[in-house]
Amino acid sequence: MTDLVTWAELGGSLAAIGGVAYARHAHPAAYWSTIGLPISAARLLASYTSTMDACGLTVEPPRWRALAIRATTRREVRPVPPRRGLIRPTSTGLRVRLRLAPGQEPADVAASAERLRHAWGVHAVYVRDIKPGVVELRLVGFDVLREVRMPRRTAGGHLRVPVALREDATAFVRDYRAVPHELVLGATLSGKSMYLRNLLTKLAAQPVVLVGIDCKRGVELAPFAARFSALATDPDQAAELLPVLVKEMEDRYDLIKARQGIAPGIPEEEITSDIWGLPENERPAPIVVFIDEVAELFLVSARKEEERRDEMVTQLIRLAQLGRAAGIYLEVCGQRFGAELGKGATMLRAQLTGRVCHRVNDEASAKMALGDIAPEAVYAACAIAAELPGLAVVGDTSGGWSRIRTPYLSLTEAAATCRETAHLAPDVPALMPFRPYAPPVPVDGSGLVTVPLPVAE
Repeated sequence: MTDLVTWAELGGSLAAIGGVAYARHAHPAAYWSTIGLPISAARLLASYTSTMDACGLTVEPPRWRALAIRATTRREVRPVPPRRGLIRPTSTGLRVRLRLAPGQEPADVAASAERLRHAWGVHAVYVRDIKPGVVELRLVGFDVLREVRMPRRTAGGHLRVPVALREDATAFVRDYRAVPHELVLGATLSGKSMYLRNLLTKLAAQPVVLVGIDCKRGVELAPFAARFSALATDPDQAAELLPVLVKEMEDRYDLIKARQGIAPGIPEEEITSDIWGLPENERPAPIVVFIDEVAELFLVSARKEEERRDEMVTQLIRLAQLGRAAGIYLEVCGQRFGAELGKGATMLRAQLTGRVCHRVNDEASAKMALGDIAPEAVYAACAIAAELPGLAVVGDTSGGWSRIRTPYLSLTEAAATCRETAHLAPDVPALMPFRPYAPPVPVDGSGLVTVPLPVAE
């Protein structure tokens, strides 16, 4: 009987261990909330001082404290770690603030992030500067990019849309007021279209003019035609649309100059204000231009097309250089974007402040996106696996970068959102000739949308 009880207990223990291992792999969020969080918190509390000492983050105590210790006790005076605040658990990890000692800086703590990760048994540790002398450690308990779940609370707003999840479990917010133009690179099936889809649907709910240039006959942007104010689906239409956008930009500059009393002859380059200084009732709606497969605007098959290509590139460069103050923003997407595209490609890329690099086919493509702003991010972009579509490295001209992943959004849901928000599209008379036709979706008697199936020949 004793042997049977022993074997039963052993079997139960093995089953429990197997269940925990399965939960950690298949349901990391549930495992963290029930098991991982208390274990990591206990490790942090028990080993905080020794871990900080091993990482070289302790300093000699103040002289008055050392004298008090020697006067009251006979123990030796040991270095003290940064003062720790309360541990705040989250659904994805832990957060704790540290008050740095005199002479320490946030870079000292960031350099020890990998050691802290192993010491406290978490997936990653990130350091954020809160204010002078105070940093926040953000401990992430599991790989949040494996199954993307956007935070419930995100700091959105006008022209500020949460579009992806960062590796530190915070939302990546695309802010057009701070980063007016962006370059999005990625190979086929890398998730570039998913990023564009999420961005479009979030902007569709705002009073923003959406303009699309999709030279792949519109296969990427045509499903969202109901929300677009203008859509070009081939280079010929793009060559007609871009001058209209440039003229709209010039008209907005004239509006700014008239409002501020600036002489009409002053060049646009010397005007430092923008449309956001205008009264709300006079302010034109911002315009976001989505360009899918930008290489199609550069490539030509005959010499007679070179003049058209040069004109389009020149207009794009003007929009990138001067469009921000007029409330015109560019979202340029492609598989490659280098000097081999032709004259003006490098100049245009230099005006695109934001950079998003998905999985690419070669290191040169990653350098095109990130090499000039964050060279160390190039290696992170080259390490993206094909099994993780939507994973990307994002950076800007400040030199900072991080990994993000876009949540899955089906084409049907995105198209439905654009149809529901079609009434929010501001009126721009100059773009009316380019307004795409959005056929009505048939609805059956039950009120459900019906999509006709293709007929086999």
